[in-house]
Amino acid sequence: MSLTASLDESSVAAAPGEETALPLQVLNSGRTVEEYRFEVVGACAAWSAVEPSVLSLYPGDSGTVSLMLRPPRDSTVPAGETPFGIRVVPTSEESGTVVPEGRVTVLPFTETTAELVPRSSHGSRSGQHRLAVDNRGNTPVTVRLGAQPGTELARVDFAVPELQIEPGRAEFGKLRVRPAKRMWRGTPVTHPFQVFATPRVAEDQEPLEPVLLDGSYQQEPILPRWLPRALVVAAVVLIALIGLWYALLRPAVKSAAREAVTPDAVRSAVEADKSASPDGQSPDGGGPAGADSAGGDSAGSGDGTPGSSESPSPGSSAEAPATAPTSAQVRVNDAVGGGANTGTALRVPAGQTFELTDIVVQNPQGDAGTVVVSAGPETRVLSLGLENFRDSDYHFVTPILVPAGGTVTMTIDCRRVGRPVGAPAPSRCTESLFLGGNMRPE
Repeated sequence: MSLTASLDESSVAAAPGEETALPLQVLNSGRTVEEYRFEVVGACAAWSAVEPSVLSLYPGDSGTVSLMLRPPRDSTVPAGETPFGIRVVPTSEESGTVVPEGRVTVLPFTETTAELVPRSSHGSRSGQHRLAVDNRGNTPVTVRLGAQPGTELARVDFAVPELQIEPGRAEFGKLRVRPAKRMWRGTPVTHPFQVFATPRVAEDQEPLEPVLLDGSYQQEPILPRWLPRALVVAAVVLIALIGLWYALLRPAVKSAAREAVTPDAVRSAVEADKSASPDGQSPDGGGPAGADSAGGDSAGSGDGTPGSSESPSPGSSAEAPATAPTSAQVRVNDAVGGGANTGTALRVPAGQTFELTDIVVQNPQGDAGTVVVSAGPETRVLSLGLENFRDSDYHFVTPILVPAGGTVTMTIDCRRVGRPVGAPAPSRCTESLFLGGNMRPE
């Protein structure tokens, strides 16, 4: 063999975002002038290069090239040891290729960002928030959640005190702001607060600065401001109705009842009772007909058969159209740089109207890009950034109506494919949409 190549060091450490050089010695032990090409093989080939890339040597001469290691400062390159090799290929005799091997250790770094969603809340008893923490480093991190001491008029409670976040992932911590005292009436009061997310480091490392976020909670009164006026108005109306009854309606009813009892009315009742009994006695045999006509059974007819009561006609009340719970789902794939891709989750049949009440959007791979959920060509329901969530659900108090022939679609525009932990790297963005509601006749 006319080629000898060796690394000055078989192991080297590289810091993300910095450049590290590793010398490589090449000796031409042949009898002719030779040109050598260099190729980096291994997982670090994407962020490594040999400089110069070509080296010419006379017989018996030796030269030095440098392996330049440039690991990026992001979560795509995990911290730890990675093996590599450098192929030294003679131009005139490729069969004499040698491959010196070594190992590079990518140093860990921690970088976290956080966002408070929403920044402000309101309510009479509490306010709901979520603290989204994103691990942009290359190693798993434990983040401690807490609130800065401040006003005693409201307190901040976290559902969990810590979050375990993998590289390139984001986790959410739920928090609730509670007022110290209940407010039954009055003007709404705003309580500012400040929360933090502090990454934990080893004892021999310097502590990292916490990420501070400001928020606010507006405490509203339990009793609405319009309630006292409404109670006063209702009391006045009730008193007016009672006065109207005693002053006008009740005397009119009594007068109408007295006027209805006339001699002609009494004679008509007596004659009706006589006709009901052939012997002129009352039906119960208690004397002449008409003696007790006022206490007779008004439910019976003249021939002794029970009186018939009116029954509502079949068309007197129309039944409300029945609604049917309906759900649907769709999965949409999209490649990077290929433009947006749209999938249809539901198409409303003719003669029906769909009431959209619930939406769940899933981003299991952690892709980056945009997702748009539409209910028809002109109704955009949601427009989200994929990098801001993994699972997100929405519920509507007032349903979104989708008419007959309308469709509910999801459109994906992929900018970067995510990297699931412990699974093969996918080639396309993949998102899912689940929706629910009611289908009713028009």
